[in-house]
Amino acid sequence: MDNSASRPASLHADSALDSGLIDHALGDDQRLSRWMGWRLRLLVVAALLGCVALVMTARWLAAQPHLPADWRVGAQGEIELVRTDDAALKPLEGRALVGLLNDNGQVAIVDGLALQRSPRWIASDAQRERQVDQHQQVAAVMGGSTVRVFFIGGRQVELALQPRGLARLGTMFWVLSALSLTLYLVAMVVLLAKPSMRNLLYAVASLCQAGSLAFMAVESTLQLGLPLGFLRWDLPLRLAFDLLTAAALVHAACPAPQRPAGGRHIAWAGWSIAPLLAVLCAGGSLRGAWWWAQGGVLLLGLAALGLLSWSYRREPHPFAVVMRRFGVMAISTWLLLTIAIAAGHRMPAVQQQVASIGPAVWYVFFASLLLLVPFLSKSQQVMREFSLLAAVSTIATSLDLLFVAVFSLGQFASVTLALFLSLGIYSGARQWILNQLLGSNVLTTERMFEKLYRMAREVETHPERASDMLMQLLRELFEPMEAVVVEKATRSARVAGDGSTLVVPVPQLPGVGDGLPCSVVLRFAHRGRRLFTSEDARLAERILEQLRRAIAFDKAVEQGRSEERLRLAQDLHDDIGARLLTLMYKAQSPEMEEYVRHTLQDLKTLTRGLAAPNHPLSHASAEWKADLTQRLTAAHIELGWNLSFDRDISLTVVQWSALTRVMRELVSNAIAHAKARRVDIEFHLLQDRLELTITDNGIGRNPQAWAHGLGLGGVRKRVKQLGGEVEWKEAGALGIRCRVTIRQLSERH
Repeated sequence: MDNSASRPASLHADSALDSGLIDHALGDDQRLSRWMGWRLRLLVVAALLGCVALVMTARWLAAQPHLPADWRVGAQGEIELVRTDDAALKPLEGRALVGLLNDNGQVAIVDGLALQRSPRWIASDAQRERQVDQHQQVAAVMGGSTVRVFFIGGRQVELALQPRGLARLGTMFWVLSALSLTLYLVAMVVLLAKPSMRNLLYAVASLCQAGSLAFMAVESTLQLGLPLGFLRWDLPLRLAFDLLTAAALVHAACPAPQRPAGGRHIAWAGWSIAPLLAVLCAGGSLRGAWWWAQGGVLLLGLAALGLLSWSYRREPHPFAVVMRRFGVMAISTWLLLTIAIAAGHRMPAVQQQVASIGPAVWYVFFASLLLLVPFLSKSQQVMREFSLLAAVSTIATSLDLLFVAVFSLGQFASVTLALFLSLGIYSGARQWILNQLLGSNVLTTERMFEKLYRMAREVETHPERASDMLMQLLRELFEPMEAVVVEKATRSARVAGDGSTLVVPVPQLPGVGDGLPCSVVLRFAHRGRRLFTSEDARLAERILEQLRRAIAFDKAVEQGRSEERLRLAQDLHDDIGARLLTLMYKAQSPEMEEYVRHTLQDLKTLTRGLAAPNHPLSHASAEWKADLTQRLTAAHIELGWNLSFDRDISLTVVQWSALTRVMRELVSNAIAHAKARRVDIEFHLLQDRLELTITDNGIGRNPQAWAHGLGLGGVRKRVKQLGGEVEWKEAGALGIRCRVTIRQLSERH
């Protein structure tokens, strides 16, 4: 049920992101000039801080000591030398590393855990402690100027440690750093554009994920060991980032768009659980800390999904639908990642591979979702392509990790099988996915043009109804849950409320009145199943432009018709009128002269009607009565005339011509065929409903058996042209009654 009448003439707040740079409220054209102040300065400071932090991190990593070698985890959990450019290490490629010794006598005995990039993704408490211990040993050994590398079989090589340098940081470091910086800047822009609780929550989630990406960027440079200062903060901050992100999402879902009973308590419960779990897990107070952290994130994510689902059932808000879809994808992949990490912790080679690739894929995917959220209402194409690409790539990566961790498949076999299954799922579900993302358009192109043309004709006649007719057209096109006309001006169609609302100006059409500026406000496209996008705004603009063109075209056609009618009227008056006048003066008998006089009078009436653009009903009815009286009197037939109307409307040329010819034809039939002695005409117009009844007392009977030739066929055609109906019935014992009914006379030209 559309609630267009129950809403006030303004936009309501919704649960969407309040990014003032992206959407503008109705009647509040927020300019970029608002940035000319403390917000601009603060944004510049934040951007400079982010860039400085990135440069300082890169310089710090470039200064770290470096072993010129690439390592991997072997089948038994040992570290193998894969390749190196150092001539001393070259003969030892393929051998297993035992340990490291520096010139200060510090020793580090290592295995595959030394290549594990972060303790955050180690499921076992014991392995996590060993991993941290090995990294601390390696960091201490790498603090000297030289290091002695020991391999199985007693082989050893002494190497001088050199700074890594910027060139050896790797492509992954710069990609992850750039994504982290971008997410950080978007969060600051959204927060500064319009400070609000929802934007603050978005900024918290985005900044936490930017921090996780920054940690991952540093870890991507790892070969052996992590710097001591970095290692101290890695686990507690990574746990805090994930749990605080989940808590922010729960809080954001509470008022989206309907706040549940106890929503504030739910939000505070999330904010209480997240930091408490982070502190307990990072401090080692909980056994199975990794499971507690994963379970906490999963529980908070499911709570956010539950709140969005409950809210959607109360009010089908499209933003809640989109967020729920993204949430399902994120939580599903989080669950698959958790299963893969847990299944591979007993196989060192598999564990290192899954823990290196899996979290990176998930964090990049989730960061992309966060980057997309402020721009959901900008493009259906972008949202559709991103959603499909994200779904396919996420499914493929998750299946690959699952096959490696659970079924111990080889790398080539797992990638091939994962791609095959994900593409199969995508092919089978593509159409359903597109339908869910885009909805279904109700109006076809043919119906759209038909409605536009009809609307143009109606707007010309009733300019005050332009807003209602435009709203009806947009309702059929977008299927909104709410539609209302508000007395607010807007220059062009635009999306507001981050996609929940479309504002379309009612055009000030040329020559159809100068009413108050107003706009049509639509909320919740396709019954709340999708967001409005910039494509919808452009479509609405094209509809308005086509409407203007249709009205201009119709006016040009009508002007051409008027000019042609005027030319015909002038030609008839000058040529045929002059000939009839000459013929009247040369008539051989009084009867002939009277006949020509009547014909000349009919011609004058016709030319006057063709030349006039409109005819007031009172004037037209007087002419009709005079004309019919004259004709019936000449035939010695009595006329009964009964006319009533509630308002003196102006008849167009088409209406005047059609009604004139209908009455003349019916009266001619009464004279020529019915041999009637009396004709009664009743003409009643009440609330735009016309009822015309012509009754005679002649000899005509059984009208259903009549053959409709040019006369009666012409009557039917002209009445249909006016949108009415005509019927003939017997009038008692003698005569025929013809009733013409036109329900909305002013609707027809």
